[in-house]
Amino acid sequence: MIADRWGVTDAEVARRYPCDESVTRPVFEAWRGVTVHAAPSFVWPWICQIQLAPYSYDWIDNLGRRSPRQLQDVAEPAVGAPFTRSMGRRMGRVLSVEPNRQLTARLAHVVMTYWLEPEGDTTRLILKLVSDKGRLTAPLLSLGDLVMARRQLLNFARLAEST
Repeated sequence: MIADRWGVTDAEVARRYPCDESVTRPVFEAWRGVTVHAAPSFVWPWICQIQLAPYSYDWIDNLGRRSPRQLQDVAEPAVGAPFTRSMGRRMGRVLSVEPNRQLTARLAHVVMTYWLEPEGDTTRLILKLVSDKGRLTAPLLSLGDLVMARRQLLNFARLAEST
């Protein structure tokens, strides 16, 4: 599918992620990845911040409200808790959490896993998205997500590296 991969290796695409347990017959799969020049313990707090804002293009998905650029006092994500906040509303649900390793959530009909893989002094931050809905719209979803997820992961990387 067009735009289904950005910044990931074949090995990262072949790996199973927690989101794969929720969607066993996906019609949509996409992988995004960045290398963060910081340990997972510096990346994880920024992943937790997704509870406050989407961290992508704020003018599109957050009504122009800027996602916080300083770490806030947020609780660890918890199964069943709201996943994120966008346009002033809580959205999605957390499905599973392993601190400093992974956060998996459902947002509408898409299930996503943020996966932190330590590599020496760096962290590979991988986002995998899956859905069993939208066979006809999957190419558009993939392209739109590529733009937004790329910005989000690059923002998380930049913020974690400056912590």
